[in-house]
Amino acid sequence: MTYATTDLCDDHSDNLQVADPIFQDFGTTTRFHGPITTLKLFEDNSLVRDTLETPGNGGVLVVDGGGSKRCALLGGNLAVLAEKNGWKGVVVYGCIRDREEIEETTVGVKALAPHPLKSNKKGIGEKDIPVRFAGVTFKPGAWLYADKDGLVVSVTEL
Repeated sequence: MTYATTDLCDDHSDNLQVADPIFQDFGTTTRFHGPITTLKLFEDNSLVRDTLETPGNGGVLVVDGGGSKRCALLGGNLAVLAEKNGWKGVVVYGCIRDREEIEETTVGVKALAPHPLKSNKKGIGEKDIPVRFAGVTFKPGAWLYADKDGLVVSVTEL
């Protein structure tokens, strides 16, 4: 499917949430979309790995990392895992690392910034709950559409 977030906003603005422009694109894939799976965690990416080890079925993983800029929640190994398991994208309200490795995958990645430090591994966090950041409430099963102009969320597939 070819789409532009600008066109989706023009045609469906009454039914969309538009994220604040706080994200950077990482990797070569900047256009991706799919049903949302959510995680809420803080400076611990154990659940990110656990989730990306499961079939993505063309979905997008949305990670509410509390906006922390003290460590990375996604790196090259996890991006490769996401690609292998059929995830189309990962949106991180936090940081990533291994930019060059991420660029070698076909997974779309949006995050706040790069950071070289890895996260903790304590397995603390929640999955498949509504999370809110960037002015948007991300609910499991809603649809996320992303491109170079930003990201939008719809309750249903457009």
